[in-house]
Amino acid sequence: MKNMLSEVRAAVIAVLSLAVVLCGAYPLVVWLISQGLFPYAANGSLMQRDGVVVGSELIAQSFSSPGYFHPRPSAAGEAGYDGANSGGTNLGPLSKKLAESVKRRAEAYRAENGLSADRPVPADAVTASGSGLDPHISLGNAFLQAPRVAHHRGMDRQTMVELIQANTEGRGIGILGEPRVNVLKLNLALDRKK
Repeated sequence: MKNMLSEVRAAVIAVLSLAVVLCGAYPLVVWLISQGLFPYAANGSLMQRDGVVVGSELIAQSFSSPGYFHPRPSAAGEAGYDGANSGGTNLGPLSKKLAESVKRRAEAYRAENGLSADRPVPADAVTASGSGLDPHISLGNAFLQAPRVAHHRGMDRQTMVELIQANTEGRGIGILGEPRVNVLKLNLALDRKK
């Protein structure tokens, strides 16, 4: 009996010790380090306009006005861009549903941006990313949207091109991925240009 009580006491002490370390001390240390070294990223990379949070630079959001650049389509949630429902469409390359969706989106993209019916459109303009929340578009996508945005904002094309170039992010560590544009950052830069 004494032996059993000794083992129960040791088990309770071990559980409580681990609970204090793993549920209290460790998260506190990680939080302190993250707040001290990179508070912007640790707090969600939130972007503000006039002191009001308008979004995160890491998560896409819907822009439907013709005076703004539009992100790539989203498969996350009913209305799209829902972080709680992050995920792709899971449709394979031979899926009829995917082909019809891409065709419909390409037609809408061409119509919205005043492109001819045979003009190729960038893949990121008609397909959702793996997460459905990718905040970036390709340079090709941005440059095809530029005339529409410039027209609706009364801006000249050269100013729009310069704005896109100023908001272009390069390849990760110089070799990974392609240059891209964060849609929220670009649209905020547009609003500042007024």
